[in-house]
Amino acid sequence: MSMPTIRHVRAFTVRGGGADYHDQGADHWIDDHIATPMSKYPAYRQSRQSFGLNVLGTLVVEIEASDGTVGFSVTTGGDLGCWIVEKHLARFLEGSPVTDIERMWDQMYNATLFYGRKGIVINTISGVDLALWDLLAKVRKEPVHALLGGPVRDELTFYATGARPDLAKQMGFIGGKMPLHHGPAEREEGLKKNLDMLGDMRAKVGDDFWLMLDCWMSLDLEYATRLATAARNEHGLKWIEEALPPDDYWGYAELRRNVPRGLMVTTGEHEATRWGFRLLLEMQCCDIIQPDVGWCGGITELLKISSLADAHGKLVVPHGSSVYSYHFVITRHNSPFAEFLMMAPQADQVVPMFHPQLLDEPVPVNGRMKASALDKPGFGVRLNPDVALHRPYPR
Repeated sequence: MSMPTIRHVRAFTVRGGGADYHDQGADHWIDDHIATPMSKYPAYRQSRQSFGLNVLGTLVVEIEASDGTVGFSVTTGGDLGCWIVEKHLARFLEGSPVTDIERMWDQMYNATLFYGRKGIVINTISGVDLALWDLLAKVRKEPVHALLGGPVRDELTFYATGARPDLAKQMGFIGGKMPLHHGPAEREEGLKKNLDMLGDMRAKVGDDFWLMLDCWMSLDLEYATRLATAARNEHGLKWIEEALPPDDYWGYAELRRNVPRGLMVTTGEHEATRWGFRLLLEMQCCDIIQPDVGWCGGITELLKISSLADAHGKLVVPHGSSVYSYHFVITRHNSPFAEFLMMAPQADQVVPMFHPQLLDEPVPVNGRMKASALDKPGFGVRLNPDVALHRPYPR
């Protein structure tokens, strides 16, 4: 049977939660005094939205095949991503067989090198790539994980990211990762508050529950080393995540050398492509890499990143991205567990991560998810028809 070709590519944006999950209301834990690279400025310390973390909006990419099958994905990118898809990337897709994902990725990447390489351009290529995998799997009437080699385990195991690891433990998760609230600009008082918060949570969850800190690129090497040392020695911290700016490979390498034995250094949420992760791995910057499949280059690139990590003996635990990472994790031995972002405003219940944009999005039950929950064709989710999409650059 001949494979269909790609007939048309469309790009939309939408606001309010969804793939741009930082675009939440003012009462959400995800925007409550979390340390950031902008925390050095008091005016931008309380809210991440105050410096524009929610400005992009969700990017929705739809790819229609000649047989009428439609694949789609969501990531961050908004109007900028729409422009890149419609005005530049579509030419490398339309008319191509739906099977030619590797060639299409390579052409998109090389054609945007002069203004891309990371950031919004790779976010956009990631969105297109995920839509291509969704389309091909739907054409073949298989789940994406079947195209990746099939499950290597019967279920996914999750840790939870949110403000309430104590509640996450009650919900069955294997660990809880809290956002760091105070950066170096808040000096010794802020450091003490960070450690007190961790100590209070350790008392609530007991000694056998993983606790981690997400520092969101906000620290310097000296502060990160002090925080990591005290947090591990006093409160049994399991890992310290994204402590430094993503381009400070040298700082990460030194941090990993300096932290107490048994504490893991993790990063990669804001890294992109095999070349960025090659630096992290070859320079021994971390113990776990955490690429976001919607930002690092999509499934096509994540497969290459994962192979690099496997060759270096490192784990791959993708940044929380719902079904887009679940289909990958279930097929990889070096991805033994997954992240679940607690998107309830008070982190007190399990809700779909990309609500309201997606329907049929599976969620963990007691911190687990059966592989069979991922057995629908494609990524197994649908766009919510009640969510209005805006196509700013129709062709």
